[in-house]
Amino acid sequence: MCAKFTLCVVLACLCGLAWGADGAAQSAEPHVAILVYHRFSDTADDSMTVRMHTFESQLRVLHERGYQIVPLREVVDWLRDPNVTLPPKPVVITVDDGHRSVFEKLLPIVLRERFPITLFIYPSAISNASYALTWEQLRTLKQTGLIDIQSHTYWHPNFKVERRQRTPADFQQFVRAQLDHSRRRLEAQTGAPVDMLAWPFGIYDDELIALAADEHYVAAFTLDARKADRHSRLLALPRFLMIDAYGANAFAHLLGEPNTPPMPGNPQ
Repeated sequence: MCAKFTLCVVLACLCGLAWGADGAAQSAEPHVAILVYHRFSDTADDSMTVRMHTFESQLRVLHERGYQIVPLREVVDWLRDPNVTLPPKPVVITVDDGHRSVFEKLLPIVLRERFPITLFIYPSAISNASYALTWEQLRTLKQTGLIDIQSHTYWHPNFKVERRQRTPADFQQFVRAQLDHSRRRLEAQTGAPVDMLAWPFGIYDDELIALAADEHYVAAFTLDARKADRHSRLLALPRFLMIDAYGANAFAHLLGEPNTPPMPGNPQ
């Protein structure tokens, strides 16, 4: 009788781990893969360009494996508010810099598939650099209702280099100007609030995080290659840098899908 009682207690405890008081199954908290792209082309023009064929194969993996592309803002809200929930297998698409291929190559797919993306823009290039979007194009992207526009600082500096070349006080003033001028220019041109930041070159540290917080940024994003969860720092959220070598199998492996081979040459 005692052995049977013990067995019942053990089974009840195991069940309690998987079922709530109302009898509904409790799913584990999601881990969010935040992807970051830079340029798109029909050909592999450089190390930061993803071919359209590769990108389409990645979208197929997301669809076939049950992922849901969610707005970056929803993930930030989820991280800030324990009452906010996300769908199963969430993934986020972001694009840094403001290359014109976002308008020429990515936009038609976004409109066809109706998924949200976030652009991180450094305004000094817009309507100035030959490779960059124009302000008119950025506003058109914003008007789709699928594309959010956020800050990538004003002119994409390397903060490690700038710190070596400046006094501590001058460096802090420089960082503040980069963060403030970017937000002001983007808000003036797009009419939408800017409170998220992608760190240029993925460079961040405690001082930079504190300065971003002082400038009222609520979230900032790195190039640390791992999924985000509720323990992630809001001003140092990880993202996976996407390159053309991530074909369907390597991409599925990156996402943590079982029984998929890693990218050739990558460590396990």
